[in-house]
Amino acid sequence: MKFDDILILDWSAAKEPKRGKDSVWIGHAGAGATAPVNPVTRSEAMALLRGRIATARAAGRRVLVGADFPFGYPKGFAWSLTGREGALALWSWFAREVEDADNNANNRFELAARINRSFPGLGPFWGRPAGLDLPDLPEKGSHRHSVPFPERRQVEAREPKAQPVWKLYTTGSVGSQAMLGIARLAALKAELGDDCAVWPFEPTEHAGVVLAEVWPSLLASEVKALQDRYSCQDEAQVDLLAKALTNLSSEDLSDLMQPEADQDILTEEGWILGAGRAALLRQGLVKDLPDLVPPRLRNDCFAMPQGVDWMPVDLALDRLNAALAPVTTIETVQIAKAGGRVLAADAIARRANPPHANSAVDGYGFAHSSLTGDGPFTLPLAEGRAAAGQPFGGHVAPGQAIRILTGAILPDGVDTVVLEEDCATDGGRVAFDGPMKPRINTRKAGEDMAEGQLALAAGHRLSAPDLALLSALGLGTVQVFRRLRVAVLSTGDELVADPGAIADPHQIYDANRPMLLELARRWGYDAVDLGHVGDDPKKISQKLNQGARTADVILTSGGASAGDEDHVSRLLRTKGDLTSWRIAMKPGRPLALALWQGVPVLGLPGNPVAAFVCALIFGRPALARLAGGRFDMPKGFTVPAAFSKSKKAGRREYLRARLTGEGTAEVFRSEGSGRISGLSWADGLVELPDQAAEIIPGSPVRFIPFGNFGL
Repeated sequence: MKFDDILILDWSAAKEPKRGKDSVWIGHAGAGATAPVNPVTRSEAMALLRGRIATARAAGRRVLVGADFPFGYPKGFAWSLTGREGALALWSWFAREVEDADNNANNRFELAARINRSFPGLGPFWGRPAGLDLPDLPEKGSHRHSVPFPERRQVEAREPKAQPVWKLYTTGSVGSQAMLGIARLAALKAELGDDCAVWPFEPTEHAGVVLAEVWPSLLASEVKALQDRYSCQDEAQVDLLAKALTNLSSEDLSDLMQPEADQDILTEEGWILGAGRAALLRQGLVKDLPDLVPPRLRNDCFAMPQGVDWMPVDLALDRLNAALAPVTTIETVQIAKAGGRVLAADAIARRANPPHANSAVDGYGFAHSSLTGDGPFTLPLAEGRAAAGQPFGGHVAPGQAIRILTGAILPDGVDTVVLEEDCATDGGRVAFDGPMKPRINTRKAGEDMAEGQLALAAGHRLSAPDLALLSALGLGTVQVFRRLRVAVLSTGDELVADPGAIADPHQIYDANRPMLLELARRWGYDAVDLGHVGDDPKKISQKLNQGARTADVILTSGGASAGDEDHVSRLLRTKGDLTSWRIAMKPGRPLALALWQGVPVLGLPGNPVAAFVCALIFGRPALARLAGGRFDMPKGFTVPAAFSKSKKAGRREYLRARLTGEGTAEVFRSEGSGRISGLSWADGLVELPDQAAEIIPGSPVRFIPFGNFGL
């Protein structure tokens, strides 16, 4: 499904000529694209519309005209008013009865009052100027009574912010726009004849001109982001919606034009193009949106609390959590590409799972009320069968059974299924024992999740099972935070960046940078390698500038603690905003926190074991929060110790550990922060409390597997 020209009509029911806000606007994108126009009357607007359609059709171009008012009314209204079913019967009726002059004078209130007199009670239309004497048209919706029609169409249950079509006056009076707009479009459709089709009332495949109901509020956030380019919101809406639809692929547009609703509802009530699929519609505007500047942290966000010298681990984590906020922008991505991303908005079920009641087994279905007594039972088989993807279209009469396969929608007349293995059949009958519970071996519609239910909350990191859930709920795209870009910088003349190079006796190989880059990748972030630079303040400053331009957060290790001779520390103090937290933990203690050109810098200890542990305990939750996720600590569990240790009070300790075959925790032979081999040996950490502790074999200790740190 593809159109060459997209025309978007922002309608108005103004009673006199008008320009600007709350008047008629026409947006045009595609082959004949122009800037939005603002005709002063509805007659002028229709003349412009006719002219653009004629030009496009003369050139062989296909046209989609989207109008921002309801094309149909709640179920039952068309038949009750016209004696014919379907919204197009109302279109013909309004074309005859609506009076809409070239100067915008019209009879909408008087016509609504006359319609109201056709039905019992008072209503369904409401809203009029206070001075207009029309007793059959109440001023307020609350004054109505005994209204025989639903208040809203089914599509407005999907988009609850849309106003009801019965409302004729004050803000959001789409009822007046619908009445006048339908009459005008009905005349246009009559002129165009078979070359014009109205979606979703008629087939559109072969129509040169398709009319469709739209609702620009589906792009409310995009309109807000780009509104300063336009004179008013109405102008922005028609231009951006036209561009969004033009930019969509043929497949995506076809998807938008296949709403999940029964055909009788679509034929009578209509549908809003893109309802329930706003994320897909927004895809068409991604390239038009301006680059967003990520939010920055406050300059004093890392300030040490007054009176605190050595900060306990729990207090440090609480303060870090309070100081941080997401720093990445938001984007819409396809579900297939959303793994590992953090939801920026709640994911709401677009359809129920399962969408219909269905069979949980292969077997035979029937109405439980057909059974009498405790069995055994014999039922004749209905012709046909029900299978997943091949529903049975008929009705299963009481006293009959039907062959049904796993996942098949329960046919009309079936509420219970007996397992195939419990049955005997000769092809014409099925026999089975009893007693039989009602609704056994069936799944209720929405028993997993109902339409409109919260599936996953904002801040949740999407896993493989999450992608399965969201796909089952009909979500093709989700809003997520852009992947956090984590830069890693190593400094120091004593470091050799290339482990294959020759190191002098006074030099060591850079172990921390490859370790921290891999941690960032494992946690689902884009790792930015800033490389290694020696003890040159100018070059270090250049590297930090590069990190601020290309990343959302910078990790360093060593050289950024409290020592004034450290070049990184001195730069961050003089040109940045450095705070050194002394954490009451082992290994670790110094944790440098700073801002460089508004970008957070986390300075980890220089010893590899301490850098690794601090990265797990502080870096992982901090990065998760900056990425838009939750500041969560890993879950551990209690196991017996397979070691002895006398621990002093005052510091929390983390020991490299692994589980034995007996389920006890053994620790590495040395607690030295330079013993990197202990990290490879271990498969987790034993966490010892801040208080003094005497550990002997068998003592309960808390063990946190590396897997619970996302490794």
